[in-house]
Amino acid sequence: MFSRLARPQNLGALARALRNFSSTTACNNKVAVLGASGGIGQPLSLLLKHNPTITQLALYDIAHTPGVACDLSHIETGSEVKGFLGDAELGACLEGCEVVVIPAGVPRKPGMTRDDLFNTNASIVRDLVKACTQHCPTAFLLLITNPVNSTVPIASEVCKAAGTYDPNRIIGVTTLDVVRSNTFVANLKGLNPAEVNIPVVGGHAGKTIIPLISQATPSVEFDPETLDNLTKRIQDAGTEVVNAKAGAGSATLSMAYAGARFTNSLLSALNGKEGVIECGFIKSSETECSYFSTPLLLGKNGIERNLGLGKLSDFETKLVEDAMDELKGSIAKGEKFVSQ
Repeated sequence: MFSRLARPQNLGALARALRNFSSTTACNNKVAVLGASGGIGQPLSLLLKHNPTITQLALYDIAHTPGVACDLSHIETGSEVKGFLGDAELGACLEGCEVVVIPAGVPRKPGMTRDDLFNTNASIVRDLVKACTQHCPTAFLLLITNPVNSTVPIASEVCKAAGTYDPNRIIGVTTLDVVRSNTFVANLKGLNPAEVNIPVVGGHAGKTIIPLISQATPSVEFDPETLDNLTKRIQDAGTEVVNAKAGAGSATLSMAYAGARFTNSLLSALNGKEGVIECGFIKSSETECSYFSTPLLLGKNGIERNLGLGKLSDFETKLVEDAMDELKGSIAKGEKFVSQ
């Protein structure tokens, strides 16, 4: 089902998504980027500055945001850019936001897993989401900060404690796994990556990343060895970048692209575009895990419908089974952190 629906949504091309917006459409969207001075935050903010439906782009970080905002404000697009610095200005940044994108946190270094980031990034996400519950309680929260398998449950528990919880408004951005899958499959098959769509389910770390290549659009086939190697490359692609940067950072540019793609897709759906589909890590009853990434139909109210797993191959069914214990552990770790 997802394979048939996905292609018309231009899931493979951020530029095409931007062209879906009309410069004459009456929209008044305020979007905040929390962690806007970082390796993901700066290019993400640059890409969002090009979205004509964003009238206010609010950039927050603990350092350098006035300079980043000043730099971006010189770009010849219509959105007003303001920088907010430190705890004292966080509330003003968030007031009136429809969408809050959170890439804040420390990046991975060689030898680190996403879970190694937990102790630092868990506290950052907890505190930022708490501020969101106070200043923009109905905003959509898009979590990029790793480990996403834990930070999404953290955000949910913080919102529950504040009485603002809406599971349709808290989404872990796993789009980079889709982007990578599209690119790697296209390269192997000599296709245009912008015309390939691979739904990716599960989580956003290691073996919890499950590309559903059997549901690819257009349909592709690989021998068992190639399929296994391809799947492992998709699952380990973040580590591939970390190692290639040799201590200089993690996947920042591709993650910024993926984060902008999801944000633009959500905004287009909120502004009335129909049939918008993206994968995301959300509260879910699709499997025995309480959170799970699946294709989502987005609409005026956020998540209109969870499209589920669809028909899996035997290989993919085994991948889902193998991911369960790790994913459950990461979810529980996030929930326990908030309750401590």
